[in-house]
Amino acid sequence: MKQAIISGIGLWTPENSISNEELVTAYNAWATQFNKDHFTEIEAGDISAKTLSTAEFIEKASGIKSRYAYCKEGILDATRMRPIIPSRPDDALSVQAEIALHAAKQALLSANKTPDQIDAVIVACSYTQRAYPAIAIEVQNALGINGFGFDMLVACSSGTFGLHRAYEMIKAGTAQGVLVINPELTSPQVNYCDRDSHFIFGDVAVATVIESAETCQSEHSYEIISTKAATVFSNNIRSNFGYTARVSDTDPFSMDALFHQNGRKVFKEVCPMAAEHITAHIRQHDLHIENIRRWWLHQANINMNLLITRKLLGRDATADEAPIVLDKYANTASAGSLIAFQQNHEDLECGNYGIICSFGAGYSIGSLLIRKR
Repeated sequence: MKQAIISGIGLWTPENSISNEELVTAYNAWATQFNKDHFTEIEAGDISAKTLSTAEFIEKASGIKSRYAYCKEGILDATRMRPIIPSRPDDALSVQAEIALHAAKQALLSANKTPDQIDAVIVACSYTQRAYPAIAIEVQNALGINGFGFDMLVACSSGTFGLHRAYEMIKAGTAQGVLVINPELTSPQVNYCDRDSHFIFGDVAVATVIESAETCQSEHSYEIISTKAATVFSNNIRSNFGYTARVSDTDPFSMDALFHQNGRKVFKEVCPMAAEHITAHIRQHDLHIENIRRWWLHQANINMNLLITRKLLGRDATADEAPIVLDKYANTASAGSLIAFQQNHEDLECGNYGIICSFGAGYSIGSLLIRKR
């Protein structure tokens, strides 16, 4: 069977960045007005007053200092608390395809590839802005790629699960080149009125080229040694937005329909699951933890990453061993571990091993053991 190679990766970052201070100012203004408008109910104990926040609280709880947004307008408006992204006609390029294309072109350039050398396009992310036609097929059409494309949703593990599918296509010979894109347009699903989650997510797009060793021409490439995936059902991270709201007569934009989680349970349950998953993956190849040169982990919360690497290494990991990018990008869902890879992979030496790992809602966890060529 053919060797599957990561030959290129591209990153698109929005122009708009939002600091913790900006986000807190808007949230506190909204919360103060809410408490004023509902003073009577709060005094009667019917509802709880909204607690104000601070930039220091956000950074301590998550390690996040800022995040990018496709559209900043509206998010910081205390009378709106959500971005303003105008709809587009059916014959116009969709927003998600637009950001996917930016990343895809960078990935192709990184891999020294042209669209005619790609057979398949996978758009793998936490949310797609419509049910069909697939965003992947729209991107395929825009790039002029002959072949096929499809969307897949596995929340924050969509990045690694998408790469798994590309790996299998190359190994099986059903595709010669696969473009996996993670266009994470998360801001429309963020509840900016929730003190515990309004700071978590950021918008971004990442794209990765997977191909066989025979066709690889890039300067920096990695052989995918193997992949490993696992899912365990949990309600602790959830987003209920869906088309059935029309027939259940519920509000499709209610707080329950937006992203929400039980953060403490997620932390307690996912961290050991991720550490055990990674350890088992490495041992499949008679390797040891000390054989892994770099850990490109999911970027959701700095405290999760610190705990997982501490479980793996028996000590605190250095920034060189386990790069952190969430301070600048926040949680970018499926794109996080791949941003860490994109920004921290060229310095490794031939033969160095690394692990790309994502984990999140589902629960889902996916990893790739890779080696620098």
